[in-house]
Amino acid sequence: MRRLLKILGLLLMAGLVLAGGAAVLAWRQLDAPGPLAAAKPVVVPRGGVDDIAGALLAQGVISQPRLFSAAALLTRSAGPLRAAEFEFPAQASIRQVLAVLREARPVQRRLTIPEGFLSGQIAALLQRTEGLIGELPAIPEGSVLPETYSFQWGDTRAAVVRRAQEAMDRALAEAWASRAPNLPLASPREALVLASIIERETGVASERARVGGVFVNRLRRGMMLQSDPTTAYAVSPGMPLDRPLTRADLDRDHPFNTYRVRGLPPGPIASPGRESLRAATQPEATEFLFFVADGTGGHAFARTLEEHNRNVARWRAR
Repeated sequence: MRRLLKILGLLLMAGLVLAGGAAVLAWRQLDAPGPLAAAKPVVVPRGGVDDIAGALLAQGVISQPRLFSAAALLTRSAGPLRAAEFEFPAQASIRQVLAVLREARPVQRRLTIPEGFLSGQIAALLQRTEGLIGELPAIPEGSVLPETYSFQWGDTRAAVVRRAQEAMDRALAEAWASRAPNLPLASPREALVLASIIERETGVASERARVGGVFVNRLRRGMMLQSDPTTAYAVSPGMPLDRPLTRADLDRDHPFNTYRVRGLPPGPIASPGRESLRAATQPEATEFLFFVADGTGGHAFARTLEEHNRNVARWRAR
């Protein structure tokens, strides 16, 4: 009997030693390099530990999902595993992967709305941006500020639009508060309309204030603005016109056709950037009343119609 008890004791001790050795080996495996060859962003789905383990296995972040799930449960006091897009380092160990899921900042994606985009272009951009979800709200023309916005995977399109509209409200208020005296503009809304025309008229940053000065001079004299981009907007609101303007377009009776209607059109024709807002509210003091493309990407400015006609002839010759 004593011999049997001794044998059982030895077997129990051996089992404990083996179990302890296996536990130590498993614990060490938590720090072993993982299979990920290079750093990689991965979208971690909502769900239980096994769901997360399956997603990480599919993306090549881990190779032992059972060990990952066991380690996550044993270390659950360290915090929950979060669902988001995370950047996992190359050869991340299971312990590092768990730390990323609990402590790392989610990947910050970026969306750039270019200056001068029309509402239809902005809507198309938001619809095709990977990582955004949800319905797209209506975007009134000129209501969003062209800028680069950060977002996380799973953010809504409505939230991005709201942030861009709030940014425009702030930028317009700042531009209006610092406006030059005696402008022929009655409200921030009119400044926004003028800024949108300036934005579409020139892509040369150094010209914006001068273009603004030309339009302000025309407004003061009661002249028609005769801006091609406004007439193009009358033909194709919300999206750029995909053909040259015709004589019929210029003769069309429409509120946005500034070849037929004096003063500003009834609304913006695009989303102006900060520099165009500044050009509308702090235009260059100038005597110029006309400008035309100079064939090099910029414009030739003129004080008189005679001078302007010569510039037009040069442009046509080029």
